[in-house]
Formats: sequence, C-alpha cells, structure tokens
Amino acid sequence: MLRALYDWTLRWSGSRHADKALAAISFTESSVFPIPADVLFLPMCLSRPERAMRYAAIATVTSVLGGIFGWMIGAWAFDALAQPLLDFYGKAAAFESLKSQTGTAAILTMLVTSGLSHIPPMKVVTILSGVVAFDLKLFILSAIVARGGRFFLLAFLLRRYGLKITAFLETRLNWIALGFTALAVLAFIAFEVLR
Repeated sequence: MLRALYDWTLRWSGSRHADKALAAISFTESSVFPIPADVLFLPMCLSRPERAMRYAAIATVTSVLGGIFGWMIGAWAFDALAQPLLDFYGKAAAFESLKSQTGTAAILTMLVTSGLSHIPPMKVVTILSGVVAFDLKLFILSAIVARGGRFFLLAFLLRRYGLKITAFLETRLNWIALGFTALAVLAFIAFEVLR
C-alpha cells in the first residue's frame, strides 16, 4: 500500500497541478501523510530549475502550516485523531518513547532533526509538541528555520548542480542534518546560558 501511495504522489510531479499537489503533500506530511514532500519536490525542481525557489517557498509555508495543524491535533484532539493515526502508521511506540524525552531542548532538537532529515517523522514531532504544550511561537520559528532551511537549500543545490547533486544528498543528508542539529542545540544552550 505504501508503494502505491508513493507512486501516486510521484505522478503528481508531472501534472499541471503540481504546485497545488506540492502544497497539499507538504501540509499533510507535517501532520498525517506518510510520504515526504521530497518525493514531489525533487522531481519538480529538477524538471523546472527556474522555479525551484518558488517550489521551496510553497513547500515551506504549507509544511509550517501543516505542522501547526499537527500541533493543534496534539493539543486538542489527541485521543480522537492522533492516537488512531499513530496506531495506523505503527508509530504509537515511537511516539511514547519520544514523549518520555520531552523538555524544551529535546522537543526543539526533534523539531530541527525532523524538519531537516525526517528523523523522527515530522508528524510524530508536531503532534507530540501539541500534547506536551510546547510553546507555539518557538514551534513555528523552529519549523520555519528547519523546513525552510531544508527546502531552500535543496532548491539552491538542485538549481545549481542538477541531477548530479542528488546522489551526494542521498548519501550524506543525514550527516548534514546532524551537523545542523548540533549547531541548533549549541545555539539554544548558548541562548539559555546568556539569558
């Protein structure tokens, strides 16, 4: 079933409605959809590199809005909506494990890593953030930085280097995300110490 959903998502990249599909996938990926927006975003940028930054803006805005929706599900509708979704995707155990690690620094770290590399899945972190009442302003700011950073960096690289950069990104993206996460954690610690 997941493969069919993946193929269905990928087919939208060649559609004349690709912008709308990217917006919808980016929004739902941050709260309920199992397929990352990259499945649509990457082929769209490769086929129309002159529109890569536009696609990055669409994906960033809708992903952040989807994250806010996920936060609202966690805050106000966990039992009715989130728990069945987590059970359906087999993420309930991962969610409970993450919930036990809550705290501002932990949630912020998870938001950055999930925003940059999908580890842990974005939808799990957005819902968790709502459940533990993570500060919504800080949530939005971190989502903008992480998701915007990911989409605009990918757009820049794909526009500049084209297809040859994709192999590099596939093999090193998690390390790049780990480096950004380490910088974000250090910046947060420095901010807390200096405050």
